[in-house]
Amino acid sequence: MKTTRIATIDVFRAITMFLMLFVNDIPGIKQIPHWLLHAKADEDMLGFSDIIFPCFLFVMGMSVPFALLKRQERGESLWGTSRHIIERTIALIVMGLFTVNLGSYDGAATGIPYSWYTILLVLSFFLTWNLYPKADGIRKYLFTGMKWTGVLLMVALFCLFEGKNGAVFAPKWWGILGLIGWSYLVTAIVFLIVRIRLIPMTIAWLVVLALTILSHNGMLNLSFLPSDMTHHALSVSGAFASVLLIHWGNREKPFKFMGTMFALGASMLALFFLSHPHWIISKIQATPTWLFVCCAISFFMVGILYFLTDVKGKAQWFKLIKPAGTVTLTCYMIPYLWYAVQSLLAWHYPALLSTGVTGLLRSVVFSLVVVWIAGWLMKVNVRLKI
Repeated sequence: MKTTRIATIDVFRAITMFLMLFVNDIPGIKQIPHWLLHAKADEDMLGFSDIIFPCFLFVMGMSVPFALLKRQERGESLWGTSRHIIERTIALIVMGLFTVNLGSYDGAATGIPYSWYTILLVLSFFLTWNLYPKADGIRKYLFTGMKWTGVLLMVALFCLFEGKNGAVFAPKWWGILGLIGWSYLVTAIVFLIVRIRLIPMTIAWLVVLALTILSHNGMLNLSFLPSDMTHHALSVSGAFASVLLIHWGNREKPFKFMGTMFALGASMLALFFLSHPHWIISKIQATPTWLFVCCAISFFMVGILYFLTDVKGKAQWFKLIKPAGTVTLTCYMIPYLWYAVQSLLAWHYPALLSTGVTGLLRSVVFSLVVVWIAGWLMKVNVRLKI
């Protein structure tokens, strides 16, 4: 089969990335509704901020079948595809490890202030994983040299790392990018095994959901896994949605696929209500209830966005945030640079922009500016691509 670009995936990814920028910027704003923030570990609540990451895992899972099928169409061998999966996983885990350890970095012990360490770290990411244009001669050697400069800078930053109160560089909870990396690996492996066969994919999805439930009710010990099964279930659910799209997606007769998405969303919502007496809703604990309600939201979103974008051709409605769906990793990294520069300048937002509605509007504008910068960087061949 010939794969085509699915607007639903790009738009869904753009929405989740834009909202991730927003929810990452609002902590610290005073006098805003509690429901906008992350719930605490023992709090039975689904904050708005608790929805964004699982939706991103879901849409990441959706992109896996199409990305791997496209490699297959180019004639890439299984080994070549497997190597790409491993390299991408390692890149995400490495970036996740560095970003999660930034929180305990002790600039006083190393002599490199936290802000400068952050700037150098993000620079090393861009040098290492930038999508350099194809080139010959001296430009080819220049780009290769830049990549290796990034790798060496990253190694140096790792060797220089010292944490507060003796904290060492460690996985901890892997960081957002690390969790995405592990879930990407699991989803890619599942898809390489089942391919686009609908019944095997359905069975794989149900098995992953069952493993998640069994691990959380104590019947199965999966603590040896580097990430919670709930995260893998979210991304495999996205891959399942894409396999259904491959089989039943039809722009002329869209209601079979859309109806399936809404039916799956309703089923997940029913599982949420059935499981809520047994588990609280918790992103931090990655409970099954959190999985079910976020899967419900994601399936509903896919059904709606498919109708709006792929059927009705309204993808231009989301043009303002389009770069968030195409240069997603660049968008994610830019705020690290801004917060570091802001700290170096010892500059703070005025009280008006740090309180209430005006503070929230500031975060919306900030998120839009980040997306715009990422889009502009893409035009000058600066784009994180793994």
